[in-house]
Amino acid sequence: PNWLTLSLVLSGWALGAFHNLSVPVDAGIGGIGTALLCTLVGFALLFPLLAIVGMGQGDVKMLMGFGSWVGAYFGGQEGLPILIWAFCLGAIVGGLCGLVMMGLRRKFKKNLSNFREIATDLKVLVTVGPTHAAARSSSRRPGWDRLPYGIPLCIGFLGYLAYRYLEGTLPGMPH
Repeated sequence: PNWLTLSLVLSGWALGAFHNLSVPVDAGIGGIGTALLCTLVGFALLFPLLAIVGMGQGDVKMLMGFGSWVGAYFGGQEGLPILIWAFCLGAIVGGLCGLVMMGLRRKFKKNLSNFREIATDLKVLVTVGPTHAAARSSSRRPGWDRLPYGIPLCIGFLGYLAYRYLEGTLPGMPH
């Protein structure tokens, strides 16, 4: 919901502002500038899918919120790679979820056709513009099988942070 995803973005910006004002709220090193930068990068990573109506606004705001927090806490040097790698892991998780959905529903041909149409939508986005790409995509929307992409994004984000920062601290994990 908007109240949750937008508050994630705004609270990350507030954390960055507190760091700039030297308010001792945590051990973070980022500021408002890196929080805004990482928010923008989070938006840019999903903008093409948002522009062709292939992704919901809440999913985009969630990634923007993750960006605002990693920028505010880790700073740009560490925050940007965290955001990008977490996004990549979330995309892989989303792809695997999509494959499972296709397998369970036995709609491989239809989904392959949808994939081709999405690739064409992205080409239209670049060559003609977002209005035409969104109209083209929206005409097929009623027949889509939807994947709530916030779940893979969260798994990617939390999974990458766990991999990066909990390595060797949990039983059974390598040192």
